[in-house]
Amino acid sequence: MQFPVSMQSRLCGLSALAAALSACSAAPERETTTVTTRELDIGGIVKMRRETRTTETADDTEVEPSRPQSGILTAGDYDDILNPDLYAKYASRLAQQMGDDLPFIDTRTRVAVKIVDEAGRAVPQAQIVVTRKGGTLRLVSGADGVASFYPRHDRVSGLTRISATSDAGSASRNITVSGQDMQAVTLTVAGQAHAVRALDLVLVLDTTGSMGDEMAYLQAELDKIVERLKRDAGNVDLRIGLIVYRDAGDDYIVRSYPLSGDIRSVRETLDLQDADGGGDTPEAVDRAMMAAAQMQWRGDAAKAVLLVADAPPHSEAVGATLEATERLRSEGVQIVPVAASGVEDSAQYVMRTMAVLTQGRYTFLTDDSGVGNAHAEPDVSCYVVTRLDQLIARVLAGIVQGRRIEADRNEIIRTVGDYDSGRCRARQIASR
Repeated sequence: MQFPVSMQSRLCGLSALAAALSACSAAPERETTTVTTRELDIGGIVKMRRETRTTETADDTEVEPSRPQSGILTAGDYDDILNPDLYAKYASRLAQQMGDDLPFIDTRTRVAVKIVDEAGRAVPQAQIVVTRKGGTLRLVSGADGVASFYPRHDRVSGLTRISATSDAGSASRNITVSGQDMQAVTLTVAGQAHAVRALDLVLVLDTTGSMGDEMAYLQAELDKIVERLKRDAGNVDLRIGLIVYRDAGDDYIVRSYPLSGDIRSVRETLDLQDADGGGDTPEAVDRAMMAAAQMQWRGDAAKAVLLVADAPPHSEAVGATLEATERLRSEGVQIVPVAASGVEDSAQYVMRTMAVLTQGRYTFLTDDSGVGNAHAEPDVSCYVVTRLDQLIARVLAGIVQGRRIEADRNEIIRTVGDYDSGRCRARQIASR
């Protein structure tokens, strides 16, 4: 990606810091003590005063730059599944504006298939098969027992058969796809459902040059996210994997680290990553999502991809990106994009499409923190702003528990539009 002025300043600041450290380590011993105070500013993000002393006793210890603190970045989220009319208008409008570069994903009609046990409890991780011309559609129910398909997008019409297989038993039935905006179908199995006790989470990070601010803060946020997640979702059996990506011509295109329950090791691996490269706007999103689809996901775990990015895939790779999304969808993986600063229209469209197809949630950084470059205002009608670590933990805990978890009132920084538990009220839909 092209480096904005703020990125160039940050690189210059980092060079100054490296030079200061080098000069300190190479300085000869002195008979007297000299104190030098320097003001360092790394891209307007990390500010500190560094004091260097040279004495008769050599000191080889280097002073590390201050790390960003957790709990600073702010973000909002938007659930297109709860606002289907708004999403359909948004997707149709943008697809027309962008021409052939973006396909129109038609989600105007939806069939929500819910698998329940004999007591009416949701059955998670049920394998669902929907018959259709040209091959079957395979889905996996979430912790709420629900999997969704979109008849126009998924090419399912007329009479079809839906089958579900799970640890709690199997069931199937024929239905006629009505073509209504929303159609609910329930299948009941004879056994007993079990709550979700595990989560497989893969972090997919754009590590090109413009992502330096977001990477540094995500590295600082991870512990708080895990802590909050386990508080809200119980002592969930958590595994985390990591995928970092750039683009062709950079030091690497994709690096993939497998899912692991050793969270400390994952954090150390994340800390080793830096932001560099790029040169043009699109990045290798398709390659990164293909790598995510190849992860060794557990069959009995809730599954999520946290995609942190600010750029779209190359126009010729949008199809491959959506193909990888469909593979993740067939595994029951929910994609939660986090749109970073400077995200542009096509990137937002692809991210929201990935979220809506996989029953995920579109999230985006906001300017409320005052950190980093300006963040693009999302093309949505209503949302609340909270701290990023709180938001991500709530969304992930909701994936484990199969319910939407709203922010506590004291966590809300501001509210945009007429927000009602993730829905934008009807009068906003009518006026848009």
